[in-house]
Amino acid sequence: MHHATYSIKQFHSSSKLQFHPIIENIVEEIKEEEDGNNNDEKVKQGTKEEKDKNSKYERFKSFLMKCIETMGITISSIGILALAGYLYHIFYNEHVLKQMNKAFEKNDPASELELYSKGGHNNSDLEIFKEHWVKRPQQQLLDDIIAGKIIGRYFLIIGEKGTGKSSLLKEAIKKVDGFNVVMLDASRDEESFRFRLGQALNYSYNEMYLGSLFSIRGPRDTTALLDIERAFSKLEELAIRRVKEYKRPLIMIINNAHLIKENEEGIKLLELLQQKSESLSGSGLMTVIFNSDDYWVYEKLKQLGTRLELINVRDFSRIETLSALKFIRHRYFPKDEILSNDVCNAVYDLIGGRPQHITQVARNKDLIKACHQIIDREKTWLLNKCGLLGDMDDDVMESGKFATSAMLLMKEFVNMDRKRMNTVIGNGEKTQYVDHHLPELPLWRARQVMTRADYIQKYDDLNIFTIDSESRVRADSVPMMRAFHEIASQPHFDQLLEDTINRISDIEALGRTREIMLKDLNLGSKYKIIKDGKEIEMTIKKSPKQMDVHGEFEEYNKIEHNEEENDDEDEDDLYLEEIHRKDSRKWWKKRMEKYDELYLPKPLKGFETNEDTVLDISRVDEE
Repeated sequence: MHHATYSIKQFHSSSKLQFHPIIENIVEEIKEEEDGNNNDEKVKQGTKEEKDKNSKYERFKSFLMKCIETMGITISSIGILALAGYLYHIFYNEHVLKQMNKAFEKNDPASELELYSKGGHNNSDLEIFKEHWVKRPQQQLLDDIIAGKIIGRYFLIIGEKGTGKSSLLKEAIKKVDGFNVVMLDASRDEESFRFRLGQALNYSYNEMYLGSLFSIRGPRDTTALLDIERAFSKLEELAIRRVKEYKRPLIMIINNAHLIKENEEGIKLLELLQQKSESLSGSGLMTVIFNSDDYWVYEKLKQLGTRLELINVRDFSRIETLSALKFIRHRYFPKDEILSNDVCNAVYDLIGGRPQHITQVARNKDLIKACHQIIDREKTWLLNKCGLLGDMDDDVMESGKFATSAMLLMKEFVNMDRKRMNTVIGNGEKTQYVDHHLPELPLWRARQVMTRADYIQKYDDLNIFTIDSESRVRADSVPMMRAFHEIASQPHFDQLLEDTINRISDIEALGRTREIMLKDLNLGSKYKIIKDGKEIEMTIKKSPKQMDVHGEFEEYNKIEHNEEENDDEDEDDLYLEEIHRKDSRKWWKKRMEKYDELYLPKPLKGFETNEDTVLDISRVDEE
């Protein structure tokens, strides 16, 4: 059709001929139709352009609405999350304080463990042996402290190992059923101390906090000291609440404080604990009690302590020992008869009034044998740690110095004790039922005797010597003092001590001096030494061995050889105790004498007897 139309138009345009009107009308209609189609296409194109513009605007508008909607959803989600996190943070802090509060309530698991460890008896037993229970003078003071009656101070309990410090604290805790009290043991490791503190306070150091999942641990979160600081911060919040409610401070007991290492980190930890003790005790929120066996803790606390007070715990007296021994004996042997005073006095004469030793003796069927075993153990411990070496090598000189210093101080105490015994017997005093009085020296004087200032700390750690809160040094216990006497009474002890000191001096002299060897001289030859223009004559003196090299003075060589042989013979006798266990039993019989007469020579004992029990222990006789 279009092809035909195109042909007609071409024909019409190319010829000027006249056609029939009908054909022209058809041609006009065709032309109008084509023009209409062109107009429709233009209209469609305009409408399409308008629609494209409208669709772009609608899409942009839709995009903006979606962005606004997404922003709203995001902001609302973040807001809800932030609100939930804030509420969780508040809940967790309250939960931490609630858990920590349980540690100070009655029937806390830690306090219950302390109560069960004390054991018990039925009422009839308690009534029968009530008179034998030992009430110590420090018990009432500790009861008042733990009951919250004493405010504004913190305390250091100091005493030798086994004097009953922890037992006094447990007894006081038992009276309040653990209310307002927490107790933990110190440790040499900071992480272990951190864990024990958290366990005692029911505090997990935010380890269960979910917010830590979205945070990065920084350098401030990496040390145990900072965690301990956080624990005390939470403890302050709890203390404020409990003091308002109960009108009494919290009590924290740090047992075995001497186990903290005396190094840089340990001193930092002790200073942190002391600072918290000072601030919390000053505000009346909490009272801290340190329990220590060693003197160095007091030295460190004394430097910064303004509210620090000392509580000394000593051994039992003779009367207290008799009561305690009867009471403890009945706990382990309830069917046996009550011990007689003679047996109890014999036990006190042998081992003194140390509660630790009394408990050990009371558990044994044969009390006297158990006393001798305790003395033997103390003696062996001393020799294992501080035994003299005699002719030692230079690479163990530090060990020789350590042992020599201990023996010098031990010898000084033995001489002081012998002088006291001689004075007591010379005055005619009765020494049968008196308390033990161990010789003691001021700390500065003990360092002078030892010629060293640094070893006394190690001796205190080893429980050989002890230093009390008044800076007085003495033997750690009565069994240790008996060990001092027995070692000092061995034959040739003084010679062995002198030989060891000389050997140490020789080794040190070799390290400090330089020797010049002068050779190729005959006996009697001389050197000429010129110093600052002045001539100095020096005659060379030779030892017998040097003389023998040149073939002179053979008689001196014989004398020197005989002296060396005698020295070799004496070396076998330089013992600090008997080698064979069977030979050491002879001390058991000798120890049964009166203490004040045992270690003196016979002429000084003040009485005459033909019994074999009276022996000269100042120098042990050979059997």
